[in-house]
Amino acid sequence: MIRIVAVRLVDWCWRHAWAVVIASLVATVLLGWFAATHLSLDTDESKLISQDLPFRKVERQIDQAFPSTSERIAVIIDGPTTELAEDAVEKLAQLLPAAHKGLIHDASRPAEEMFFRKNGLLFMSLAELEQIVERMVQAQPLLGSVAKDPSLRGLLTSVDLVLQGIAHGQAQPKDIEPLITQLDKPAAAIAAGRRAQPVDWQSLMSGGPSKDAPRRFLMVHGTLDYGDLEPASKAIDAIRATARDIGLVPENGFKVSITGNLALSDANFATVAEGVEISAPLSFVAVLVLLFWGVRSGRVVGAIVISLIVGLVATAAFAAATVGSLNPISVAFAVMFVGIAVDFAIQFVTAFRNERFLKGEPEAAVLSSARIMAAPLSLAAIATAVGFLSFLPTAYTGVSQLGLIAGGGMIIALVVDFTLLPALLALLKPLPEKEPVGLKLQRADGFLRQHAKGVVGAGLAVGLVGAVLLPIMPLDFDPLHLQDPKAEAVSAFFELAQNPDNGVYAVETLAPSVDAARALTDKFEAVPEVHRVMTVLTFIPEGQDDKLAMISDVAMVLGPTLSPAKVLPAPSAEELLDALSKLAAQLDAVAPDHKPSQSLAAHIKAIIAKGPKAAGEYQTAAAAGLPSLLSGLRRSLEAEKVTLDTIPADLKREWVSADGRARVQVLPKIDMQNQEARNRFNAAVTAVTPLMAGAPISMEQSGHVVIGAFAVAGVGALAAIGLLLGLMLRRWLDSALVLAPLVLGALATVIAARLAGIALNFANVIALPLLLGIGVAFNIYFVVNWRNGVVDHLSSPTTRAVLFSALTTGSAFGSLAVSPHLGTASMGLLLFLSLGLSVAATFIVLPSLFHLIGKAK
Repeated sequence: MIRIVAVRLVDWCWRHAWAVVIASLVATVLLGWFAATHLSLDTDESKLISQDLPFRKVERQIDQAFPSTSERIAVIIDGPTTELAEDAVEKLAQLLPAAHKGLIHDASRPAEEMFFRKNGLLFMSLAELEQIVERMVQAQPLLGSVAKDPSLRGLLTSVDLVLQGIAHGQAQPKDIEPLITQLDKPAAAIAAGRRAQPVDWQSLMSGGPSKDAPRRFLMVHGTLDYGDLEPASKAIDAIRATARDIGLVPENGFKVSITGNLALSDANFATVAEGVEISAPLSFVAVLVLLFWGVRSGRVVGAIVISLIVGLVATAAFAAATVGSLNPISVAFAVMFVGIAVDFAIQFVTAFRNERFLKGEPEAAVLSSARIMAAPLSLAAIATAVGFLSFLPTAYTGVSQLGLIAGGGMIIALVVDFTLLPALLALLKPLPEKEPVGLKLQRADGFLRQHAKGVVGAGLAVGLVGAVLLPIMPLDFDPLHLQDPKAEAVSAFFELAQNPDNGVYAVETLAPSVDAARALTDKFEAVPEVHRVMTVLTFIPEGQDDKLAMISDVAMVLGPTLSPAKVLPAPSAEELLDALSKLAAQLDAVAPDHKPSQSLAAHIKAIIAKGPKAAGEYQTAAAAGLPSLLSGLRRSLEAEKVTLDTIPADLKREWVSADGRARVQVLPKIDMQNQEARNRFNAAVTAVTPLMAGAPISMEQSGHVVIGAFAVAGVGALAAIGLLLGLMLRRWLDSALVLAPLVLGALATVIAARLAGIALNFANVIALPLLLGIGVAFNIYFVVNWRNGVVDHLSSPTTRAVLFSALTTGSAFGSLAVSPHLGTASMGLLLFLSLGLSVAATFIVLPSLFHLIGKAK
């Protein structure tokens, strides 16, 4: 029945070639318009895994309870000093929403950070607080001068006052040596014509390395477009532009990094797109070259390429009608369609060329080709579609969509190859063949015939080794390991991950109340793998009364000093030069034998000689951080007693929901880049409560979902394909012969992956459905030949068609291996390996099995 329909359809299309081609082109335009207007792209990676899984429900509950903590862009500002980083983050926070209305909704500093900047002294020990208070009191003269005049002039005035004290014997030059040394560093650089590094006032005030790193964070909410490949790209571009506009560039000592889930997702797709720009031209050229080499006719290649384009557009329209929106995995339907549809086309064309050589007349040849290829192509297309559709019921939504689209695409490819392709061959009129189409591999056929037992035995041995290695196949479901580590968002994330206090790998749960959160905290803190547990109670310090008394005392002393009634305006260039001249003279007069003082004096004289520009540079380097220093000191002296009721509202909203539930955050102590350690941490915290969410939980659970989905779908696909083949071929032996090389190729791929150091990940597991689709088709062609009495399989035209089909598909896959995106590269490499090993099993083991069994009945 299939043969009769195929022959009549091909005959009609051959005789009405123009009508078929014109109708196909019109249909392609209409279908292309439908796909373009109805097929969208949804790059929200959270939708790749079913939303009904337990850990996804916990994630949704936390997101709903604390919506402000999700979908934020994290901006990291590293400055030359703590004070300048503070200035920079404040400026950027103010400018972003104003400069980009409608795009940037808000830019705010983390509520936890602002809380600790005000109340940080309350979290120190009494001994540490006493040291800080003592230094503040000692610095009162300096602070008073710069508070009244927060410029280089005011700073130099304070130094001049100390020098006067030294002149009257009230102090020694060594008492001011730390300040002189700090001021001399930028002065020496400017005197020598180099860029000056700003004075680190935090280190000077603390008497050692600053505990407050020159790094600030800004959390930005912006408009997201999930129809774009990079949903947050416009907001990120706005942040970068604003940062450049206010001078936050490396030339000024600043580094601005952008990370967070949104930035990581954008960086992921940007790298994928970059890889496509590299691999697509390579793949296109390689496929064309191989097609020309395989069919040796530009006209035939043209017919194949046009058929592929029409089929691809029709498959895109099918995707628009069935799923409507492509996800980051289902977009791969194009690669799958081309990879398998090109095989169908090559098989038909090779049969046509062989029949043309044997019969001479093109019309007789195309009808004979239709008769010969009707059964194997139909069976291959249906079996491949069944294999893809077996992924539909899995919880891995991304691949289930891909299975639906690719399954439909196989039927579309079959229809195109029996309608449009013959019509194009009729119009293009390829030249007749001058020699047989098959490959000259008679000696190889003879070798397989003589050594069939040994070949099959070797295949069984390989399969056994692969079966043993399969349960211990390395798995890596950390999505960051798929991305280019040089990408800014990725490198910034890994840098943050080195410090467990940053909490980038934290997990969370919801407690019914604050009291329940306290009880959970005790349980989590008893877990060895836990570094720290945070709840709203974390922000209530101990021993506040004694500390507040000390802070109150120093506030009474320094309060008027830090908040003068009048602040002088910025000095003019002449006033700066006068102040510098006065200080140089004072240093020469008061400390002629003090080397640091004389060094500073010499460098100041050099700056004076250079003129106002050099003096302005010195002011920027020495005094630019003074306003932030004073502001931070004033803020820290405003600390008040912290209770659950007095915690700032914006901070409390991030830890206690409107209905009273409390967020409990657990930070890991161990290396979360290591999967074994990560799983150990997950097991430990979920033993306390299974209702946990966070990146480590998501990685592990998503990995289980993916592996489970592919295991169930793989077994289901093999069973379904076996049943289908049994029904259509009517012999279970034939079904087993089709599936055996497929299983062997998969197990051999396990061995190759282990030798190549490839771990299964979210990207390369896609090799399984492709292996099923392509491998089934190849094996069906050989089994049908065997049933039709073919003995020398490697010399047949089918082998030539399969070889060049595999080469064209393999070149497309291999080109992915050069992608800078590590996931795409691993996918390309594993696909290339699996395809090569599957073809090897088809070419070597399957004919050997035929020789052992004998002629088909």
